[in-house]
Amino acid sequence: MDFGLKESFRGINVGRSEFNRLYREHLELAVEAERLGYDHVWMNEHHFVGDGYSPSVLPLAAAVAVQTERIRIGTSLLLMPLHHPINVAEDAAVVDVLSNGRLDLGMGQGYKPDEFVSYNIPPTQRARRLREGVEIVRRLLSGERVTFAGKYFSVTDALLDPPVVQRPHPPLWLGGRSRSIIEWAARNGYHLIGAGGLGIFGDKRPSEVYKQVLRESGRNPDDFHIGQVRYGYVAATTERAWAEASHAAHYSLRTLGAWLADAADIPGDEGFRKVPPPNEMQQVFGAANNTTLLIGSPDDIVRSLEHWLAIDPFTHLVLEMSLPGIESAKVRESMRLFATEVIPHFRNRETKRAAAR
Repeated sequence: MDFGLKESFRGINVGRSEFNRLYREHLELAVEAERLGYDHVWMNEHHFVGDGYSPSVLPLAAAVAVQTERIRIGTSLLLMPLHHPINVAEDAAVVDVLSNGRLDLGMGQGYKPDEFVSYNIPPTQRARRLREGVEIVRRLLSGERVTFAGKYFSVTDALLDPPVVQRPHPPLWLGGRSRSIIEWAARNGYHLIGAGGLGIFGDKRPSEVYKQVLRESGRNPDDFHIGQVRYGYVAATTERAWAEASHAAHYSLRTLGAWLADAADIPGDEGFRKVPPPNEMQQVFGAANNTTLLIGSPDDIVRSLEHWLAIDPFTHLVLEMSLPGIESAKVRESMRLFATEVIPHFRNRETKRAAAR
């Protein structure tokens, strides 16, 4: 399994003149992730949140690229409907060049309503804009000279310069909660990120739908990746982890829940507004079979991941530890504990399995 950290560049009660400090701290955490042996650092795009949430992920990816040497750099996700695909392809190519071929480009259609209001894009256009944009980006990153006439994007005789380092192109990921997007990702050979869990499609998990359509399309699911994104935090004891992370996790779940409920993309999303208060977070989310939050001691996290992998296997874990409101020193200690006491458990298991084969 690939272990990655997500940096959203968020803070609580950050003054308008303090975001330079906040952003530097998150970039330093990305560099620390490489030192600790994580496989990926991921960045996510949102707009108009008010807490610094990164609105421009590829410039941030470029900043990580020039300060690191090994760790892969991913977007989880870039909101394709809000961008022209030529700009996305060019910026992605620059990141791939600066990083010497370490970019994973994840794209999604978005859901936060006010983003589309401010960009003057009707939410009903999201899926079509995503599909057209992703197709253009893929062809440009593959080195094609592209002419494309779509409903929302048109390109004439475009050739990417500079070309990407990775061939045929950087790994391309799609994220989305709708069945149509997941099936489209599988039919067109894209990796899947943010796969969700049981209940979205009745008795089938999104990952099961994805693998089924891969097979139906003549593709081998073993050749493709599934990424799961979660909030998480690790401390020496269960009690300390929840004490230090409950308020930050509550803030993150409350804002995310409000966006999902406002978007109402899937029946039942209104329920996401119901987030327990901080003092009840552990009671609601602390059981080993509840994978909404990965918060606890290293042993707690190992048990939760073992349970999760047994019922819904995935290849990439994207864990947001730098939750808004937790000081950087505590985040670093959480990162260290996960890297030294959780990751080795799964690395050793994979080594044993490989040896057995």
